[in-house]
Amino acid sequence: MLLGLTLVVLSFLRFSVNAATVCNGHTELCDRSYGNITYVGAHNSYAVGVNNLAANQDYDLKQQLNDGVRLLQMQAHENSGDIYLCHTAWIIQWGNSAQLPQDRYETTYDFHLTYNLRYAVQTWMDAHPEDVVTLLIVNSDNLAATQFASVYVAAGVDSMSYSPKSASLSASSWPTLGSLIDAGTRLVTFLSTTASFDTVPYLIDEFSNVWETPFNTVDNTTFQCKRDRGTGDTSSSMYLINHFLDTLVLGNPIPDVVNANLTNAANGTGSLGEEVAVCGGLYNRYPNFLLVDYYEYGGGSVFQVAATANRVTYTGTVPTPKPTSGSGGPQTSSVDTGSGSGGRTSSGFGMATLFAICCVIIGAFSVFI
Repeated sequence: MLLGLTLVVLSFLRFSVNAATVCNGHTELCDRSYGNITYVGAHNSYAVGVNNLAANQDYDLKQQLNDGVRLLQMQAHENSGDIYLCHTAWIIQWGNSAQLPQDRYETTYDFHLTYNLRYAVQTWMDAHPEDVVTLLIVNSDNLAATQFASVYVAAGVDSMSYSPKSASLSASSWPTLGSLIDAGTRLVTFLSTTASFDTVPYLIDEFSNVWETPFNTVDNTTFQCKRDRGTGDTSSSMYLINHFLDTLVLGNPIPDVVNANLTNAANGTGSLGEEVAVCGGLYNRYPNFLLVDYYEYGGGSVFQVAATANRVTYTGTVPTPKPTSGSGGPQTSSVDTGSGSGGRTSSGFGMATLFAICCVIIGAFSVFI
């Protein structure tokens, strides 16, 4: 009798406890709902470069993931039947090229989506089986979900993508990180438009599941916690804060790199930490996604803010900001929770910047979101 009861208990434990013991770097997160965790996100994650108005990040996707970014936001456009990642409809330097050369992967601003999914996302996730990664695709051209699905299949990431039980979920209804890892469905993708649950369930409609705060903020005292986009209930749906500061060039918003340390800081006026605390108090729960530019500015402060929201300890290091010119490998630095100057200067426009300014003048330079 006792033996039989013991076997029943052991069988129950076997199927009710996650096999994963470390999830996104922390044991504490394994039994927590995906919708009850705060993730650092890279705004326009593909737009990598130095001394260029079109850039939002200094380091490539793999380095972003290595450092702790777990949401990769990207803008998708169509060119000759293929899907590319870029700010504008198409940057002339690549013409009608259907496949980006591998050696240009880290230097161009416009990426083939298949290439990024296969050689950046899938490769990194295969090497990190205990991590859940989220993609947020801004469907700028309103392409059909099936067109994105073809890319996912070609890149081999459809099989690792999570399909929810319904088209819309409250924050508390999402599975735990541990269960996502155990099931091998560690890639969560949100699509801003044209999502079709019946056709491609793993391309999840963003705005019925996640609402967003306003973007294109140019005054660091005006970051807001109100809902700007999304149809979900603010009291129960996941939400994303757009915490990146812009400055205006010829009336168009570009990243304010000069103040990036302050914007990304863990405390202070206009800081990420301040907005997370204010929004958390307003909704009685912290934001799920913190979308930032130049995540490494602040020396890891964006990850410290997320760790505090998640009630875990941040022990990682991040590269120092890249200078306006020159090269060199990433360097590690301690967390900067306050102000300070970054490694990038505000002067010295390069040819890429001049090209971007020309795009502004002729109206080809689009809004960064």
